[in-house]
Amino acid sequence: MTAPTPWSLRDAGPDDLEDVLRVWRRAVEATHDFLAPADVDGFEVQLRRELPRLVLRLATDPGDGSVVGFLTARGGEVDGLFVDPSVHGRGAGTALLEEVAAHHPILTLDVNEQNPAARAWYGRRGFVEVGRSATDADGKPFPIIHLRRSSARG
Repeated sequence: MTAPTPWSLRDAGPDDLEDVLRVWRRAVEATHDFLAPADVDGFEVQLRRELPRLVLRLATDPGDGSVVGFLTARGGEVDGLFVDPSVHGRGAGTALLEEVAAHHPILTLDVNEQNPAARAWYGRRGFVEVGRSATDADGKPFPIIHLRRSSARG
């Protein structure tokens, strides 16, 4: 049995867009120091366009309801997991990830090679490297590490 999370998890709604973008921006600025400000701005424009079409799970503070993190996934393929740096290390990301894992024994995701903190975080949660791409999905020179975790019991 896992310990209860201090975070509330819920689906995102249309009114959460700005909070999600705020969390994303704060997380990226804290962890993606290899990106230039113009890169972050460009990714935000792209994300703003894509967010309304994505299914997002939010981690919120049960006290005030503020959004502290979010995850988007298609089945066991995690497309994005971002947590506000003000709550890093307090279990919001793990709660979101484990909620997906409870329904999918195999998880896959991509992480920037130049983000060693995220790579280590996923490694501590059982993810292993299964591949590498020299560029990101848009062909930009940000190498991507492909990770996989299996919790299947055999």
